[in-house]
Amino acid sequence: MKTFRFFDFPVYEQAKRCYKNILIISIRVQDYSFRDQIKRAALSVILNIAEGSAKKSDKDFAKFLEISVASANEVAACLDIMRDFKKISDKESEVLKEDLESIVKQLGGFIKNLRK
Repeated sequence: MKTFRFFDFPVYEQAKRCYKNILIISIRVQDYSFRDQIKRAALSVILNIAEGSAKKSDKDFAKFLEISVASANEVAACLDIMRDFKKISDKESEVLKEDLESIVKQLGGFIKNLRK
């Protein structure tokens, strides 16, 4: 098995770009715990892809990808809260949620493929 095979996954690259955007907008939130939460959730998407790719079985890898999906959902909820509190615009929220939706769809396909 290739070492660090997650570098070859397009979803890994997209998750990194999304994380960068989350870091940029999180500066607008003064509540430290909330800001830390959205950043940790976005980072979790990336790190679970990486960690899961090192697992020996497809079943174990799929579990880590499921955690990535759950973390992406957490980020989407945080974005919704930020929008409600006018920390991001409707447009920014929509663009970021579309990015997360794409990541979740890719991970879902990946999970489905691993479970075959």
